[in-house]
Amino acid sequence: MLLPTTVIGSYPQPSWLVDHDALARRAPPRIRAQEIWRVAPEYLRDAQDDATRLAIADFEAAGIDIVTDGEMRRESYSNYFATALEGIDPDRFGIALNRAGREDRVPLVNGPIRRPGPVEVRDVEFLRRHTTRTTKATVPGPFTMSQQSQNDHYPDRRALALDYADALNEEIRDLRAAGADVIQVDEPYLQSFVDDARAYAVEAINRALGGIDGPVVLHTCFGYGHFVKEKRGRIDNGYPFLLELADTTADQLAIEAAQPDLDLAVLERLGDKDVVLGVIDLGTSEVETDAVVAERIRAALRHLPPERLVVAPDCGMKYLARDVAFAKLQALVEGTRIARAELQA
Repeated sequence: MLLPTTVIGSYPQPSWLVDHDALARRAPPRIRAQEIWRVAPEYLRDAQDDATRLAIADFEAAGIDIVTDGEMRRESYSNYFATALEGIDPDRFGIALNRAGREDRVPLVNGPIRRPGPVEVRDVEFLRRHTTRTTKATVPGPFTMSQQSQNDHYPDRRALALDYADALNEEIRDLRAAGADVIQVDEPYLQSFVDDARAYAVEAINRALGGIDGPVVLHTCFGYGHFVKEKRGRIDNGYPFLLELADTTADQLAIEAAQPDLDLAVLERLGDKDVVLGVIDLGTSEVETDAVVAERIRAALRHLPPERLVVAPDCGMKYLARDVAFAKLQALVEGTRIARAELQA
C-alpha cells in the first residue's frame, strides 16, 4: 500500500479503566503503578481485554492500516515488559535520572537479566484474533531499559543493555510467531543520554534484532507531548542521535516531526531506511485539518520517495482525551488519502 498509516503504540485508555488524573500528574511509571487502575485486580484482565477491543475498533473506524492493541494493558510503554524480567528486585525499587534530569523510581537490577517466559504473546494473539489488518507489537528497547534502571549487578550499563537485548530478542521471536506482522522497538532515551548511546546503543539494538525476520521499526522521540510542551528548537539541528541509527539492522525508523517542526531534509541522510513519520502534533488538543496533514506529507515527499514513507502521529497518544485522539487519527487518514490521490494522479 502506498503511504500506509499506523499508530506509534498507545491510545487513550477508557476513564473507567484508568485514573487519568493520577496518570497525568506523575512522570511515566518505570516500576509498576497499580494505583492507576480503577478495576479490582481479579477483574482487571477482562477489563483490559474489553478496552483493547474498543481501541482496535477505533483504529479500524478511523481507517488506520497498521494497528496495535493501543497498549491498554500498560501503565507505560516500558515498565510492562521491563518489570517482568528476572534480575529485577521484586521488593525494592532503584533510583535513576529521567530525561528531565530528575530522580525517578526505576527497576533495581540485582541479578542477571533473564526472560522467564513470554510477556506480550497473549496480547499479540488477542490482537490477531480481533482484527484482519496488519498488526504491530511494541517493546521497549535495550538501551532505554538500561537507562531506566539502577544497576547493582553488572560492571557497566553496556553489559546490562546487552543482557536486556538478549531477553528482548527472545520476546521478539515469540511475538513474531504469535502473529505480529510488524515489531517496533521503542528507544526514546537515545535522545537524552547521547554519550552512552554513542558508546553502545547500536550494538545493543542490533543484538536485540539478531536473526529477526520481517519488518522491524526502531522508534525514537523527544518525550510525551503531554510532558514536553515545547519541542521546537530544543535540540539544535533536530535529533542528536539519529543519523547513527542508519547503522542498525532495523528496517524502518519512526520519528516525531510535527510537534518538533523537524527539518525534514534529515530524511535524505538515513541510508536506505523507510521512515515512519509523525505528522500529528500530540502536544496540543487542537485537531489538525486534513489539508495540514496532507501538506506535512508533501513536505516529507520532497526528501523521501513515497515507497519509503509510513504516516503516523507523533508519540504519546495515551495522554489525550479519547475523542480528540480519534479525531486526530481521522485527520491523519484523510490527509493521507489526499496525498495518495495526488501521487496516483
